[in-house]
Amino acid sequence: MLESPQSFVTRQECNKVTYQNGFRRPHGEIDGWQRYSSTTAQGSIWLARDSSGAWFLALDHAGVIAEIGIKPSDAAGPGLARFRFASLPQLYGVMPRIYELAASLPDAPLQEFLHRTTSLPKTTEAERLVVQRVGQNIFRERLIKYWRGRCPLTGIVDKPLLRASHIKPWRDCENDAERLDVHNGLLLSALWDAVFDGGLVTFGDDGIPVFSENLSEQARARLYFDRPVDLTDKHRVFLEWHRTKVFDVKAPDAPPAD
Repeated sequence: MLESPQSFVTRQECNKVTYQNGFRRPHGEIDGWQRYSSTTAQGSIWLARDSSGAWFLALDHAGVIAEIGIKPSDAAGPGLARFRFASLPQLYGVMPRIYELAASLPDAPLQEFLHRTTSLPKTTEAERLVVQRVGQNIFRERLIKYWRGRCPLTGIVDKPLLRASHIKPWRDCENDAERLDVHNGLLLSALWDAVFDGGLVTFGDDGIPVFSENLSEQARARLYFDRPVDLTDKHRVFLEWHRTKVFDVKAPDAPPAD
């Protein structure tokens, strides 16, 4: 049975775990569940504790629930899904990923872009380039959150070596929603970004690189990777476009797409 109302200690622990992980707006307690939201991430979260010391997390963000990789519990409560953790450290362990996904999905980058560019002029080419640069910077920031600050192929975490690689390039997207969709991006190390953008490598639905015949054996031998890219079905839709329109189509000396 949940603590209802929550004890002082439980309430303080709820405040600590949420504040440290980006959900810093408390909205009060209902039936033992403390609700929180964020100014930089979408959706609400709820925290609760039962008499055995187990902790519960409820989410109303369908995108986060789909990608968090944790099996929901059958506990009743708010939101679209609830998750049980045997201890507080287990809850702390998952909270950073909850925030990273909530700050990226489904359209958080787009909403930030619209907010930051609504008043910017877009008449001249120079003005449109300024707006584009704002969008690309937002896309990079949110892609870093989504991919946890590391290249999914190599594990490289050095930010100067990481590139926000659009799968479907900015200029080819039908609208800003496609341009700012984190599923339309991979956080690749610089060398992998160059060959991906140049159409010399793409990825299968299993996340394993597929090399172009135009790529030399010497270059291929230097394209190390530790693991396949962990893809969702939304990534696969964009990659199908890349395999058809970019892979093995660009000339080896073609300029970058973005």
